[in-house]
Amino acid sequence: MPKARSLDEIRTALESCYAQFEALCAGLSDDDWEVRSLCPDWNVREVVKHVSSIEAVMAGWLPDDDKTPPPFERAAEFLAGTDDNAVLVDKVHEVYDRRRADLSTLTEADLDRPSWMPVGPGTYGRFLAIRVFDFWVHERDITTALGRPTEDTGIAAELALAEVEGSIGYIAGKKVGLPDGKSLTFRLTGPIARDINVAVDGRAKQVDHLDNPDATLVTDSTTFIQLACGRIDPQAQIDSGAVRWHGDGELGERAARNLRFTM
Repeated sequence: MPKARSLDEIRTALESCYAQFEALCAGLSDDDWEVRSLCPDWNVREVVKHVSSIEAVMAGWLPDDDKTPPPFERAAEFLAGTDDNAVLVDKVHEVYDRRRADLSTLTEADLDRPSWMPVGPGTYGRFLAIRVFDFWVHERDITTALGRPTEDTGIAAELALAEVEGSIGYIAGKKVGLPDGKSLTFRLTGPIARDINVAVDGRAKQVDHLDNPDATLVTDSTTFIQLACGRIDPQAQIDSGAVRWHGDGELGERAARNLRFTM
């Protein structure tokens, strides 16, 4: 599980996500809204509707326990009329301003509140970190499809990567099928540069350091996250050189092709 984040980190990350989506929406042409995103079956408009309707659901809401979900009926209220692009953009601004107001009064204690989450019971702070992940991935569902650049550093990117890194034992053990006694390094060259190391001793788990991993997969952090989310084709990344490996060739290729753990 990713480490708990501070109130300042959560607030900064979400405010960055809101600003990025507002700027993105402001620059979309009528044709852009209809472009198919990287998220299956959704065009750009549907992606914006999705992330923003969840924020509408969460506006003004704080959890009292880890079993009661937020008021999802508010999503329908937000979505009314949003097939009109201008209406959608106005509603996006409105709901993000409401969420900014929520964040301005949030306390560290609020982050520790028990909360329903889409992945099971947790805390409100953890739920908000998942919201950052959702925003970050969905922004690139749009921008990659449109050929637009993105800012892939900063706290929002760190939180998005942390969601994948927090599941790296599962990814390596269950999806890649890393055998017992074997080890694997994911070498991220940037924009967020780091080594993520996994070794199997009965079960796959992340370790701080590997002197001599059996295989090393090399890619950038954005490609790594998008592959883990099933958004882009592994073969295309291999062919372009965006993903490569050394050491055990069979193990490296298996890792390159089997990072997907969520959609």
